[in-house]
Amino acid sequence: MEPRTPDKQILAAFEAAKGFMPADEGLALYAAAVEAGRLGLPLLEVGTYCGRSTVLLADAARAAGVITVTVDHHRGSEEQQPGWEYHDPTVVDPELGVMDTLPTFRRTLHRAGLEEYVVALVGRSPRAAALWGTPLGLVFVDGGHTDEHATADYEGWTPHLAPGGLLVIHDVFPDPADGGQAPYRIYRRALESGEFDEISVTRSLRVLRRRNGTAG
Repeated sequence: MEPRTPDKQILAAFEAAKGFMPADEGLALYAAAVEAGRLGLPLLEVGTYCGRSTVLLADAARAAGVITVTVDHHRGSEEQQPGWEYHDPTVVDPELGVMDTLPTFRRTLHRAGLEEYVVALVGRSPRAAALWGTPLGLVFVDGGHTDEHATADYEGWTPHLAPGGLLVIHDVFPDPADGGQAPYRIYRRALESGEFDEISVTRSLRVLRRRNGTAG
């Protein structure tokens, strides 16, 4: 059986990459990706940023013989723009003066030796979802944190999630004092739909399994 935790090299690559996911949530994501990989279907991530979580998904995909697809426009989400809390000036394009995390993401994958296990879609998530036609074993929603963006990610990608596949949502905060509520609202929507069962909670990371016969 595949290991449920990454090896030291992959964990080091995860920890070295720019990003915001703590190690315990990363390990929970990795375990979910390993489980979902057994379906033999692609794993999909919305919200690449610099590839911190992509490293874990790609390593699980490599072990399962599948591919990780990661979707991002690479211009940064709302809270990463200049003047906001999570802005990082080192990922600003010096010529254009706008965020561009794509080069950093590519370096992350290259250093981890995982480039061939990832397909990166560069563009807006809803537009990519509208073109998508392949069943997915895992959908990891970690994109924009406004209601508009979180809802679009949920509505765009969950119809492609196969029965038995895993829906993973990051930054779920039941208490508004802890963070924005948009991911929490799509998490509640998934549970209340009757299509999903919650299988794990790790801090702000929620893992839900799609019930059989409920794929869109």
